[in-house]
Amino acid sequence: MFRSIRATALVSLFLSTAALAEGDPVVVELFTSQGCSSCPPADRIMHDLAKRDDVIGLALHVDYWDYIGWKDEYADPDHTLRQRTYAREGGRSMIYTPQMVVNGQQDVVGAQSRELDRLINAHLKAAPQASVTAVRSGEDVSVDVTPIELPAGETYDIRVIQYSPMRHASIRRGELAGHDLDYANVVEAWHMAGQWDGLAPQAFSVTVDADFPAVVLVQRAGHGPIVAAARVK
Repeated sequence: MFRSIRATALVSLFLSTAALAEGDPVVVELFTSQGCSSCPPADRIMHDLAKRDDVIGLALHVDYWDYIGWKDEYADPDHTLRQRTYAREGGRSMIYTPQMVVNGQQDVVGAQSRELDRLINAHLKAAPQASVTAVRSGEDVSVDVTPIELPAGETYDIRVIQYSPMRHASIRRGELAGHDLDYANVVEAWHMAGQWDGLAPQAFSVTVDADFPAVVLVQRAGHGPIVAAARVK
């Protein structure tokens, strides 16, 4: 009887851990540009990341290469600002493309897939700090966050990000003139659901655009680490 109860408890623990891991994907943000000749290899990696259940891949097109001769159709100055803030948080004096930022903490130069895989695997093995779930009804998204092991005295931004699973571009000028390229998980909109003190479970709600899928990020205010993330169901 003891063995049976113990086995059942172990199975229950395993299933709970597996469910938690499935709901806590690693966020990889790619800062890229249609005006950057070094970006296509990293853009192709984003296609692979977009297929993974354990990763949320987001392509943030920036605008600072537009001067070369081609204005990136999907660029947003806010993406450039986010990248600059990451650099400041990380003590870096410059920004570049292509750059991948993993869970708001480490950055990977270019299309270094081995280093990217190493960082993703490290985050997948790390103990969870918080959990988040999000459910959508039409244009309304309900978000629930729960602390697991968060440091005291921090504030967290609850953001809902919408993206296009696939966008196409026919580039006619600039460094990639003549190329027809497909881009995966192109970020289209950001919505702030609110801020959380991380002390107790809390619910948030936000209105989003009807046309795009969405994910939710729980990130330390000031572009710090992303402590939880989930796809909006």
